[in-house]
Amino acid sequence: MSELPDRHVINALFSGHYADPFAFLGMHETEQGLVVRALLPDAAEVWVVETQTGRQCVQLTCHDSRGFFSGTLKRKKPFRYQLAVTWHGQQNLIDDAYRFGPLLQAMDSWLLSEGTHLRPYENLGAHAATIDGVIGTRFSVWAPNARRVSVVGEFNFWDGRRHPMRFRRESGVWELFVPAARNGQLYKFEIIDAHGQLRIKADPYAFEAQMRPQTASMICGLPPKVTPSPSRQRANQLDQPIAIYEVHLGSWRRHTDNNFWLSYRELAEQLVPYVKEMGFTHLELMPINEHPFDGSWGYQPLGMYAPTRRFGTRDDFRAFIDAAHEAGLNVLLDWVPGHFPDDEFGLAQFDGTSLYEHSDPREGYHQDWNTLIYNFGRREVSNYLTGNALYWMERFGIDGLRVDAVASMIYRDYSRKPGEWVPNHLGGRENLEAIAFLRNTNRTLGQTVPGAVTVAEESTDFPGVSRPPSGGGLGFWYKWNLGWMHDTLDYMKLDPIWRRYHPDLLTFGMLYNYSENFVLPLSHDEVVHGKRSILDRMPGDAWQKFANLRAYYAWMWAFPGKKLLFMGNEFAQGREWNHDISLDWHLLEGEDSWHHGVQRLVKDLNHTYRRFPAMWQQDYDPRGFEWLVVDDHENAVFVFVRRDCDGNEIIVASNFTPVPRHHYRFGIHQPGRWSEVLNSDSGHYHGSNLGNLGGTDSEAIPSHGRAHSLSLSLPPLSTIWLVREAQDDA
Repeated sequence: MSELPDRHVINALFSGHYADPFAFLGMHETEQGLVVRALLPDAAEVWVVETQTGRQCVQLTCHDSRGFFSGTLKRKKPFRYQLAVTWHGQQNLIDDAYRFGPLLQAMDSWLLSEGTHLRPYENLGAHAATIDGVIGTRFSVWAPNARRVSVVGEFNFWDGRRHPMRFRRESGVWELFVPAARNGQLYKFEIIDAHGQLRIKADPYAFEAQMRPQTASMICGLPPKVTPSPSRQRANQLDQPIAIYEVHLGSWRRHTDNNFWLSYRELAEQLVPYVKEMGFTHLELMPINEHPFDGSWGYQPLGMYAPTRRFGTRDDFRAFIDAAHEAGLNVLLDWVPGHFPDDEFGLAQFDGTSLYEHSDPREGYHQDWNTLIYNFGRREVSNYLTGNALYWMERFGIDGLRVDAVASMIYRDYSRKPGEWVPNHLGGRENLEAIAFLRNTNRTLGQTVPGAVTVAEESTDFPGVSRPPSGGGLGFWYKWNLGWMHDTLDYMKLDPIWRRYHPDLLTFGMLYNYSENFVLPLSHDEVVHGKRSILDRMPGDAWQKFANLRAYYAWMWAFPGKKLLFMGNEFAQGREWNHDISLDWHLLEGEDSWHHGVQRLVKDLNHTYRRFPAMWQQDYDPRGFEWLVVDDHENAVFVFVRRDCDGNEIIVASNFTPVPRHHYRFGIHQPGRWSEVLNSDSGHYHGSNLGNLGGTDSEAIPSHGRAHSLSLSLPPLSTIWLVREAQDDA
């Protein structure tokens, strides 16, 4: 290019329509020598300074009053230089962003384009860097159809003219190293899109962002990698006790004086010890990714790589996770790769095209949530999400991901009428690209992060959700058993007089129990949108409501499968969950009450459950469960055995009527003295305190086809756990 300023190029630069700034700006070799061109709006004077000697080499001439300068040096070999720029009477020595070469390495560019980069976040986004001795930040963003992209921020007065980026055509990535841009500064990408329209976008790979209603990204270095301890890895396994406490950080507890959120640091001091004391093994966080709308509870995220600033900084969040780990808790994070909101500053129409989403609304628009669906068939999009899953595990020590709304991802006709969806290329209803994405993500995590797990919220009978991809499964470690949840709640809400007609609601789950690795969830979804609280679904007067709830919890903790309980359920909150205010902790104030009783029961359930391997060691093995009484429909009594790998048994007996059953006999396998280690009707839990005086001896009286039997008093609306004394305290 000629060393003489080109008026058309200058005008294009100032109007933001010149896509190749490195071809014009910076230092270039010409026949006349080295020409230096700079775009410095509002500058009065510019000198080229040799970095090594500090000598002023040449003063650049202003060829355009808007701030375009150029000059020629009678030298042939390029050298390191800086620009001494006078703005408003003050001279500043700056490094020229256009003297640095390409940033993205060839292999990274290849892997990003192929969609197989294991850690795309190490290249895209904003990263502190020192290049050729200059400290600054390298910015990269994928926008293949944009006409021009500039990085704007606090370091350049949010002026898109000052830092237009280099386009890497082979990968569709725009990149620029900005000297002196530093951690803590805000930035965005200013894009002239495929249609010539101006868009201001937050960084999809931002590691920290402003809290709503502000939307800028923040320069923030990658946190160091976290290596999970052997105990944390072991705690996620199929043969370990898992009791999960599900939490919405914004409403677990709030400041009483102003109803403001607790910070991450305050949650570390208050929430973590509480969960540990209550005996839970895992803490599950509803999505903490940055999101614009509080009412989405985090399930409509736009900052997939940024913990929300609602509760503090990124480092504060890391401190919270560290506190949980130090307390012996594993942390699960709700993760939403299925959809995203259409806010202008986010991913929607990112470069003027449907880049992250499908262009056809029959594929790309969620009618239920008014959100956009990721185009999983686009390699870069799937790589963005898979990399994000790995990011949370590697960089924050997250022990597992609970993946939201899997059914909406794997079915093209999810919540759609005929004609409102597009079949796959085979003519079927499955979203083959989403299925491939889930399998690849689960495979990647399994190979890269030892001990980490994923849990699917999947509401259909799609086969093999928690089975390996090699066998046609999706590759999740666990699946929420939503069928069990609906059936058992439907049973419990019945008046006890009608329960005799619906025993299948409690027993049906065992017919498919070993088809998946199930988690039994009583989640936030069951206490919102008019469904009422779990307590309020129980029939009868107040005493019966609490008794029903206690019996149900004790049944749930004994049934095969890992456990999940949403916050507030552990002390029987009476009203639906409201994300705008704290849980009803006042129910635990004053005199000891029914709510205290339920809280003590849940605590004892967790600790007793963890104490006996029979309750969890063979959750997914048929040898770990056996019905002892399953046909006493008239009395609504159910008795089963849980068994560990050594054959030790725990007997669980439930009476789901308000009538005590005295001298109730049933056959058993192992004779001896059986201790009552848990009784949901105990006076300690505000029950009627009917029981078996701590235990009972078996008798050589045949019953239910077995040579020995027990005769028990079954309290009204209760569940009791019995352990043979030989294995007690094992």
